[in-house]
Amino acid sequence: MTDTFDPACRRCPRLAEFREASGLRHPGYHAAPVPAFGDAAPRWLIVGLAPGMHGANRTGRPFTGDHAGVLLYETLFAVGAASRPQSVSVDDGLELRGVRITNAVKCLPPDNKPTPAEARECNGFLKAELRQLPGLRVIVALGRIAHDAVLDAAGLPRGSRRFGHAAEHELPDGRWLLDSYHCSRYNTQTRRLTADMFRAVLQRAVVLAG
Repeated sequence: MTDTFDPACRRCPRLAEFREASGLRHPGYHAAPVPAFGDAAPRWLIVGLAPGMHGANRTGRPFTGDHAGVLLYETLFAVGAASRPQSVSVDDGLELRGVRITNAVKCLPPDNKPTPAEARECNGFLKAELRQLPGLRVIVALGRIAHDAVLDAAGLPRGSRRFGHAAEHELPDGRWLLDSYHCSRYNTQTRRLTADMFRAVLQRAVVLAG
């Protein structure tokens, strides 16, 4: 299946109903599938899990408005890939250089946990994104679900590449898959992921992207 991003997608009834209910509870929220953001012809791509309730589901831009986005955009700025260190809204003037951000699942899931079936249903969109970015050299997966989604989109068995923080996997098409723990509030507050650890992975992505 080949898919292009669908801003009105309803393939996953549970997700469609949940995101729409969030829009009723919070008038003014984006409350729809969230498109990718960044350079139109990137050398590297960051793949997150899914929109957060009061982050991308509110603003309509990946990782914008929630805790995870604070570290992500600060680090992108630090490695020279963002024009500013904070992402506040879709019209704040922030630009990304050489990098693009997307999610494995485009809609807000209850408790931040899409089901395996929902992740599979949405994977066609990621597969199409990878196909439409011929200059892409590096994919950074934030967490195991994103890692598995990249393998699915690349047509590779999940067991062929094991997730691990800072792990590097060369893919058959010559691209690189880099893994990082997700920059979530839980991971950063428990110090499972530190700012230095995260910056090292993104800096490595810059180097591999050339």
